[in-house]
Amino acid sequence: MKRTEKEQIVAEVADLMSNSTGLFFTDFAGMTVAQSNELRREFQKSRVKYQVVKNTLIKKALLTFSSDQAAFNYMVGQTGIAFSNDDPTAPAKVLKKFFDKNKKPVTKAFIVEKQVFDGKRLAEFASMPSKPEMIGAILGSLQSPIAGIAGAISAVMRDLVSVLEAVEKKLPAQAA
Repeated sequence: MKRTEKEQIVAEVADLMSNSTGLFFTDFAGMTVAQSNELRREFQKSRVKYQVVKNTLIKKALLTFSSDQAAFNYMVGQTGIAFSNDDPTAPAKVLKKFFDKNKKPVTKAFIVEKQVFDGKRLAEFASMPSKPEMIGAILGSLQSPIAGIAGAISAVMRDLVSVLEAVEKKLPAQAA
């Protein structure tokens, strides 16, 4: 591979890294072609990009992404990177589900919000709710008090109408 090709790959990977909310580094050794294709399809369904890159090029791209070299220790053997643009838990969920089924690929490490985590924490991270789930829960909790206030105001208005109706019924009876 020529130097210009390597520089181009580093630039592409660095760009993907800078636009990603989560990076997941996997060791895909021992996977069959069918398993690899199945994993790629699962990633595509979750809108996650997966790419195999040489470790030295990953390290160079990481240096443009962050000055922290903590992830360098994990760049040994065959490495594939899952890039998540929207939801950082999406690749984790795909990798955990796929690993539970096939016992491969092994997650070496992952980076979320520029913080490096060991791959052993994947199951813990995959169990977290996704971004849309968290937004839904927050909106639901915000909506509950509003619904309660609306219900209380409605009850006060209903009670006021009932009192006014009762007063109106008494007035004609007293006038006669």
